[in-house]
Amino acid sequence: MKTPDVRRWTGISAFLVAIFLLIESVTKITTGERPELDDSAALIAHTQATIPQTLIVILADTFLMAFLIVFLSCFRQLVTKARPDLQWVADITFAAGIVFITVTLVGDAMEGGAALDLMGLTPDASVTRALMVGHSIMFGSTGAVLLALVSATAAYLTFASGVVPRWTGYLAAATAASNIAWAIVGFNGTSAQSFFAAGGIGNALLAIFPWLIWVFAVGVTTVRGARPGETRAGHPAVGAHSGNA
Repeated sequence: MKTPDVRRWTGISAFLVAIFLLIESVTKITTGERPELDDSAALIAHTQATIPQTLIVILADTFLMAFLIVFLSCFRQLVTKARPDLQWVADITFAAGIVFITVTLVGDAMEGGAALDLMGLTPDASVTRALMVGHSIMFGSTGAVLLALVSATAAYLTFASGVVPRWTGYLAAATAASNIAWAIVGFNGTSAQSFFAAGGIGNALLAIFPWLIWVFAVGVTTVRGARPGETRAGHPAVGAHSGNA
């Protein structure tokens, strides 16, 4: 059985991440703006009305996170095969990414819990509000700090190993800076109308989307598979360096 081409799977997983992100984004558009958290009646009504969309978004996000695990594993493999001495840095990138995925899935569970709590049960606005606030924090500054660490180390690995084009390294560095900036300013209440609200539109535009754009950019550069002179696993092909023999 042939070894899977790690470069190609880096690209495939990145493209699948993009597909599920598109599903999420289109679905979220249909939910409309969330009411203020202190407007209990409107919050309950909005949450009940958008239960199908919420569950679709959570399911899509779960698949997205699964393919992010594949992407991060492949990226680490590319780096460690090219530069074994950088494995400890690649491990930081991978570990921070896994923690981000874990935080995201816990946040999804909170959002899903708020929806499921209103299916056939007596509405309790305080429960819905508490779950949504916890969800906002996890998707806000907590996630941004983790993404900054992933992006900063990925930028270093790109420049040091050359496994993907340098321009993706600059994109990763910019993503790290954007996430750090958001982590600092992303504690400005919970109003859906505020750009700087925890877990609000600013978080999507300055933290999450820039990182997912980097993932997709790396995917574009790797989806064609192994480079000339490499095996599927990223090792130099037999005889690739025999020209000077």
